[in-house]
Amino acid sequence: MRRTRQITSSVALLAALAAAPAQAASLQEAANALGATAAKSLEFSGSGHWWQFGQAPNPNSAWPEFEVTSYSAALNFDAAAEHVQLARIQTVEPGRARPTPVEQKVDAYLVGDKAWNVAPPPNAAPGAAPVANAQPATVEERAAEIWSTPQGFLKAALANGAKSEAKGSSVEVSFTLAGKYRYVGSIDGNNQVEWVKTWIDTPVLGDTLIETKFTGYKDFGGVRFPAEIARSEGGYPVLHVNVAAAKLNAPSDIAVPATVASAQPPAVTVTANKLAEGVYWLTGGTHHSVAIEQKDHVVLVEAPLNEERSLALIKKVAEIAPNKPIRYVVNSHVHFDHSGGLRTFVDAGATIVTHELGKAYYEKIWAAAHTLHPDNLAKSGKPAKFETFTDKKVLTDGARTIEIDRIAGSGHSDDLALIYLPAEKILIEADAYTPAAADAPPPKTPNPYSVNLYDNIKKLGLDVTQIAGLHGPRVATLADLRTAIGQPPLAQ
Repeated sequence: MRRTRQITSSVALLAALAAAPAQAASLQEAANALGATAAKSLEFSGSGHWWQFGQAPNPNSAWPEFEVTSYSAALNFDAAAEHVQLARIQTVEPGRARPTPVEQKVDAYLVGDKAWNVAPPPNAAPGAAPVANAQPATVEERAAEIWSTPQGFLKAALANGAKSEAKGSSVEVSFTLAGKYRYVGSIDGNNQVEWVKTWIDTPVLGDTLIETKFTGYKDFGGVRFPAEIARSEGGYPVLHVNVAAAKLNAPSDIAVPATVASAQPPAVTVTANKLAEGVYWLTGGTHHSVAIEQKDHVVLVEAPLNEERSLALIKKVAEIAPNKPIRYVVNSHVHFDHSGGLRTFVDAGATIVTHELGKAYYEKIWAAAHTLHPDNLAKSGKPAKFETFTDKKVLTDGARTIEIDRIAGSGHSDDLALIYLPAEKILIEADAYTPAAADAPPPKTPNPYSVNLYDNIKKLGLDVTQIAGLHGPRVATLADLRTAIGQPPLAQ
């Protein structure tokens, strides 16, 4: 009887072991199983979805979603290079008026520390030849895409002295790349990479988590590769690919265009354009700001992009308004290209004026670590000071009044604000209306953001003579806005 019980127990144990997945014996075994050891390049393609990082229509929502009708990636591990092509179109969000979606084609490259896109020049005539445009701000993210593929992760792990630690039936592998970028991944009992995590720097979020998950591994012509890839960045999805094909070691030579190889980082310049006494439109790049002098201080509208831009703005304001500190910075909305320089002004002691949605969001995200590229605020640790509004706020020194109004019903962002100077009749806004060149024809279809802006101007009873957009080549007039939305000129 005792021997029977022993045999029964042994059979049960063997059955349990057979049913359980076998733990990956080593990182090397996983690399062999997925062909990573000998892999010099990887190609995969499919379709799915893409999300626009940093452009959420509400600070508490996910990034805007696009349908991806085609996606292809060609990676060269030896050259740390990639070529990604995709076609995407924004999905319609019920209840949110946006411009009519049009297909966007992306042709993006990386070789080492050189990143670029190939596209027709901005505002070029239809059919214009595409050109290579350097994209230095994307280098970290694109490099992370290479080493966050299953084969790329395993190759990098083997080459960088990775540590392995058993985690249940999986093995967790971690290593540091280029002396600063941490990678962590999980290999399951079938020697398949389940997920990869890494961190890159972004001006708003600091050390930003990129997590890529792999599911449904299958054989693609002799290559073991996941059928689905899902990537998130900053806590929300940025890419989902249903993989249709994959192969290893196809020829993948990517040459850096001469114009990109010789490109130098563009100088950060700020040009002060006087709109009225003590009011300056600060240009010099893709994003603008406005400086408004008060009796003993300056109110700055917008701190876009990054710390470099903010430091240049601080220097320029000191030139045009000496001995007047920047006491307030008004933030038009939380989109990352319009808020990337705010932290610099927190360190400089300014109060951030933003919608109440923005305050809660900034307090949360600015508490995150900034170790990859520490900015001034990361070094000083100063607490942020805020003044908020729901629908309206007024700043005044008794002589000049600055009105801040939420743009109600905007499909672009729920916290989008306009800034109005009643004495000067100047309107300041971002993304609702971007004036085209003076000789450009009006759009065939009015932009709903611009229509909504005009409706808000009328509702608020604003008397506007100048529109200082925070994008665009020129200061416009209310007549220009009316033309852009298909309205006839006002009767004289």
